[in-house]
Amino acid sequence: MKHNQPRRPLVAIDILGVSALHPLSPIIVAWWSAAFPGFGHYLVNQYLLGTILTLLEVIINTLAHVNEAIVYSFSGEFDLAKAVVQPKWALGYIIIYFYTIWDSYRSALAQNKLYQLTLLDNERIQTTFLHPWAFQYIEKKNPLTPAVYSFLFPGLGQLYNHQTGLALWAMLWWWIHLIMSNVHESLFYLLIGNIETSISILKPQWLLFMPSIWGGSIYYAYLTALEHNRLFRREQSQYFAECYRDSEVRIFP
Repeated sequence: MKHNQPRRPLVAIDILGVSALHPLSPIIVAWWSAAFPGFGHYLVNQYLLGTILTLLEVIINTLAHVNEAIVYSFSGEFDLAKAVVQPKWALGYIIIYFYTIWDSYRSALAQNKLYQLTLLDNERIQTTFLHPWAFQYIEKKNPLTPAVYSFLFPGLGQLYNHQTGLALWAMLWWWIHLIMSNVHESLFYLLIGNIETSISILKPQWLLFMPSIWGGSIYYAYLTALEHNRLFRREQSQYFAECYRDSEVRIFP
């Protein structure tokens, strides 16, 4: 029976962007899940699950006051850390947290195997997707460009890489964390020399989310650009092999 779709597609392009199988370090994927649950699943192209997990991380972490407890623990105020934690939420948070790390690690191992099998199939790579609402395509990029954009504002690197849905989600949550943590106001007071006020208005519960979001956006934007370059080269190789397979011209004797 003939199928219209390849058995194991290497690339999928739709209105929300480009998704592709690519080799990953399972340890790195697990590490990003530990830094912020859901980020590891983004790396293995499980965007819906990753989005749900990031949302659960923010909600349950906030209800359990986990970040506040971490701040008090690192400050040596262990009694306050124990007092602020909400046990009815903390236990469920711990279970979900470690499951997320394990599941992303397992998914990375599976994706690496599928990637190798897909390369053997050598199915033709789709390079463009034309839709009245969007035009998605694979092009050669400088990986530093989206990394810099994400450094300036998380989500912009994903927007540069045409990952529209993920970009809007990241930008929305970065704005929420900026507002809830009072970072902008704190920076203003710091610039005018009012250090005590700058520190006092910061909200540690929301502030501790931000380094992971910032770093994750930069890393993922850089990694995605590298993968797009790899796909671009592979598609070019497939195209020239098809066009000049029967050519008698030989560059080397």
